[in-house]
Amino acid sequence: MKSINLNEFKVSIIGSDSLGVRSLATFVNVCGKNIGIDLGASLAPRRYGLPPHEIEINKLNETLNQIEENLKISDIIIITHYHYDHYIKEKPGLYFGKKLFIKDPNKNINRSQYFRAKVFLKENKVEENAEINIADGNSYKIDNITLEFSKALWHGEEKTKVGKLVMVRILCNDKSIIFGSDIQGPGNEEALEKLIEWKGAELLILSGPPTYFAGYKVSQESVEKGLENLKKVIENKVANIIIADHHLLRDTRYKEILKDHYKVAKENNVSLLTAAEFMGYEVQQLEARRKELWKK
Repeated sequence: MKSINLNEFKVSIIGSDSLGVRSLATFVNVCGKNIGIDLGASLAPRRYGLPPHEIEINKLNETLNQIEENLKISDIIIITHYHYDHYIKEKPGLYFGKKLFIKDPNKNINRSQYFRAKVFLKENKVEENAEINIADGNSYKIDNITLEFSKALWHGEEKTKVGKLVMVRILCNDKSIIFGSDIQGPGNEEALEKLIEWKGAELLILSGPPTYFAGYKVSQESVEKGLENLKKVIENKVANIIIADHHLLRDTRYKEILKDHYKVAKENNVSLLTAAEFMGYEVQQLEARRKELWKK
């Protein structure tokens, strides 16, 4: 498995929208521990009125196989929220015997995520067969590693119907990386403030705003706020390398949209990348190109 070395951290981004699937699946080896973060992936059931193309399906299966292998060797598994592209709901046994750090399934959670968590943890007996630790607002010391979690934050704009999530900072020997999950920019001030508080990381991985939904499922104002806050994240040098991916990469225009962000990043000596670029691969916006795939 290919990984990128960042001082104390070896980082592999297994799945992302720039790598052809809906995902931010990340695997980190740090201070002798393997940490899996949001190891899941999915596809949009419909885009442009079309179902997934065979190329997308093959890519999803390839990604899920790799995710399963990484789940098996993870000492620690983090689940920031209960959307199906952030964990493997079909195979609860992969989580048995593992040390889990999860979004609180009972507090600060919307109805949909509450029931998904209940099925995963209780009905599928993960709760009985794994060590469960509540992430929200907590900090844990495991040997030389510190896991520091944000409180429950909005999944993008405030009061969004899709609920809340947690971010995590992983520290080892005075070095850190941040997993911002689906904060979409961030699309709210609380997430922005937490990221600035955590600034000085080697790496930040987050979802950019869903520009492809602007004025449709998400307000134009919300998307613009997410883009403006992403610029503030760069200006404050929250991390030396900032990966903006996931929802943002469902828009083929992402480079044009980030034109000013790239300038700000250069001025501040920050690398602004997609997950594919970080890993040294070509960007594959399969969902955004679904219409084109079906024409071929």
